[in-house]
Amino acid sequence: MAMRATLRCLSANFSPRLPLLSSAGRVHAARLRWVSGTRRTFSTCSVLSTALKFTEKHEWVQVEGGIGTVGISNYAQDALGDVVYCGLPEVGQRLEQMDEFGALESVKAASELYSPLTGEVTAINTRLAENPGLVNTDCYAEGWLIKMTIEKPEEVDALMDQAAYDKFIKSLEE
Repeated sequence: MAMRATLRCLSANFSPRLPLLSSAGRVHAARLRWVSGTRRTFSTCSVLSTALKFTEKHEWVQVEGGIGTVGISNYAQDALGDVVYCGLPEVGQRLEQMDEFGALESVKAASELYSPLTGEVTAINTRLAENPGLVNTDCYAEGWLIKMTIEKPEEVDALMDQAAYDKFIKSLEE
């Protein structure tokens, strides 16, 4: 029984495009495929975004190997509506925590993007130039914005975890 619960938690970390593990945990290995750019995390809970940290400006960051992947939260993309343009920085640009690094424009609003950490931009999601709607359809995976080095790891610890962010969102809606 405990093994089945563990397998359910693990299967929740896979993209919806992948098959969920059966109750017996038997999915042929050939049916599981790696989707480039998606994150797989081992977690004892059922939510992918528990590994993410959030800012009060609704950006998220996921740290892996000294590199932070940055995007906007589901709350932010929902508030923006259909994103039609993503303005992102150049690779190599150095950012301080909370520096403005770009903008998203939607059919109903525009929003600046703020760096959750101090570091240097190492990659931008070039797919957003042709398909900015990825921010809406898959904001925690395919719709990531930038990748950056992490110069001050203590900044990561100061960001909100999923539970704190959910509480923050709830306070905004009251």
